[in-house]
Order: sequence, then C-alpha cells, then structure tokens
Amino acid sequence: MRTLFPAAAIVASSALLLLTACSSMPSLPSVNPLDWFGSKSAGAKPAELPVLTNAQGVKLLWSSSIGAAEGFFFSPVVMGDSVYAASRAGTVARLDFASGQAKWRVSVGKRISSGVGSDGTLVVVAADDGEVLALDAGSGVLKWRSRVSSEVLAQPKLSDGLVLVRSADSKIFAFGTEDGKRRWVYQRPAAALIVRSPVGLSTHLGLVYAGFSGGKLVAISLANGVARWEATVALPKGATELERVTDIVGDPSVQGREVCAAAYQGRVACYDVQNGNQLWSREMSTLTGVAFDARYAFVSDDKGAVHALDRSNGRSVWKQDRLAYRQLSLPLPLGTEVAMGDLQGYVHFVARESGAFLARIATDGSPVRAAPIKLPGGFLVQTQSGGLFALTLN
Repeated sequence: MRTLFPAAAIVASSALLLLTACSSMPSLPSVNPLDWFGSKSAGAKPAELPVLTNAQGVKLLWSSSIGAAEGFFFSPVVMGDSVYAASRAGTVARLDFASGQAKWRVSVGKRISSGVGSDGTLVVVAADDGEVLALDAGSGVLKWRSRVSSEVLAQPKLSDGLVLVRSADSKIFAFGTEDGKRRWVYQRPAAALIVRSPVGLSTHLGLVYAGFSGGKLVAISLANGVARWEATVALPKGATELERVTDIVGDPSVQGREVCAAAYQGRVACYDVQNGNQLWSREMSTLTGVAFDARYAFVSDDKGAVHALDRSNGRSVWKQDRLAYRQLSLPLPLGTEVAMGDLQGYVHFVARESGAFLARIATDGSPVRAAPIKLPGGFLVQTQSGGLFALTLN
C-alpha cells in the first residue's frame, strides 16, 4: 500500500492519505503507509480469478515464517547459500536457501521499517527512528550502528564497500561496510506532494541509480556521491497537485548498457547507463517499477494489467488484463514464464511470450507486495503476514 504526503500540512482525502513531508519524518505506525493504488482504484473490486484449464503444477520447495510486515514493505535477499529476511517487530534471520532451515535468528530490539540488505558479509536493516543496524552475516552479531535523517522505507543496498541507505526525505547515505562511518550524502529537494513508497536504489559498474519525485532519475558516483547525469522519466501534468504527482517508483532496473525506470502517473523509460541518453519511453503508470530479461521489459500497471514491452524500442508485445485491481507485485521473469504476487497472497504464472496463464498457487492469504526473488531452481516470495514461500513450476 502507498501513501502520498504534502510538504505543509496533513490533509485527509477519501482516496489518498496525505502526510507531512519534513526533514525528520517520524514513522506513523497508526497509519498504513503503503496505499498501493491511490485514487485510481479506490473502491475498485479486484477481478475474479480466471479459471485455469490444463494448468501446470506448482511445487512448494519449503516455507517458513519471519514475522509480519504490518503496513510496511519487506523483501528478503538471497546471497550465496542463504536467504536473509526481516520483520516489522525487529526479527532478522538467516535461512538456508535449499531447505528454509534457520541458521540464526535474532532480534535487533527495535521496530524495523524496511527490508533487509546484504552482501553476504553484512546484513543491514533500518529502524523507525532512522537508525541503521549492521549484523555479521555469519552469526547475526551486531557489528555497528549508524543513523540517517529520517525513516527508511526501502531496503539498504551494499556495493563496493558501501552500505547505501535511502531515507524518506530524499537523501541517500553511504556508510563504510567495515566501520559504519558516513562516507557521503546525496540530497535533492522533494516535490510538494510525493508518493511515500519503498523507492530504492540499484548499483552497476561504480554508479548508483536512484529515482526521485518529479519523475527524475539520477546516476550518482559510488566513489564520492556526485551526480554524473540526470534524466526526466516523466513530467508532472494535470490541473490539481494530486494529478501532478509523478514520482519514480520501485528500483531502477540495470542490465548491460541500459537502465530503466518507471513513474507513477507517468512513463516507463530506458536510458544509456553512461550518459543518460534516452533509448525509448512509453506512457504508463505503475506503482511497482519495471523488470526485464534479455528481450522484454515487464510492468504491472496501476490498474492491475501486466505488460511485456520490447526492450529495444518499448513497443507492446502483449498485455494481460484479467487480473485487474488485484494489486500485483513487480513481475519476475523466470525464463519461459513470468511470476507475480497479488493482494490475496496468490502467485500467478504467465507465459513470457504471450501472457497466457500457466499456473497459480495460494500462499497464506496475505498480500505479496514485494517482487518474487530468484533462487537456484525456483524463487521466493515474502507475504505481508511474514510467510516465506520457496516455489517452482513442476
């Protein structure tokens, strides 16, 4: 779920909850901070599940539980032979990726506001008050603590000896993995009204790519936090301030010489990683971002349709619209099929080349908000109730 918040005052709306954006924004546990579909689907009834004929079987490899995410957005991470996951209550765990058996499970003693990040050596989470906690990946022992300027909604990322943490007030902090000392901070002003969502970061070949309010995508040097280039994915438009909200959502997707990003009430667009020159763009509104494989870009739009776009030019390959308003997660391409979760805990499989339904499996009945994560021989989903389900098609 996602929420919008203005810079000046708290405003109640029948469709969206507007929260104050300030330099030190506290967490709001009494408010579900992720109202995923806002005004465009407020009150819309999710589509009935289509009947599947000749459906493929789905195998549950293992399942476990980490603890509820409550109103927040939690995603596990896979490193080496381990899965690292966290819960809102402060539990962090390392699980064997093949069996789901816990190697360690600890409590950090604080309410966590984002998913876990890891490089296989450190495991990093962030608390409501902006405190960043780094644990030893092998033992779960606390290594260091540091702090950012406000609540953290996106999972930390680790790259090139740095822990990268994005705070809700549009700042990116880089800490050294060894000591937790601050190396640099990147900041830019936020728009008057922005989407409060777990918009994250992606790193590639010495750069970190991040999206911001107003539809901006920025490439930042990992070495010193200096911006290399900036591109406009989408321009705000509309008669009202709410209609003009055009924020990057999800993590930018990077592969080879391309970085792609998506904006709410805006576009999906791809750029050259070195200079930011636009390769193509497509008008589309999403709340989960864009994913791609070697040939296609995949998008779940804000009305619940799934799109496959040609990565070379952005043209539509297929559209699957029979899951309307089911609040789909970011799709995960898996070779010949694509998987995504929905608001009732179902995981759907569609054919990569046509979008036709292949299979479906229920998890624990709670929403699958985060994108499925690849595992060797399958993939993993984490539900809002804290269920971890490792799945594969038979």
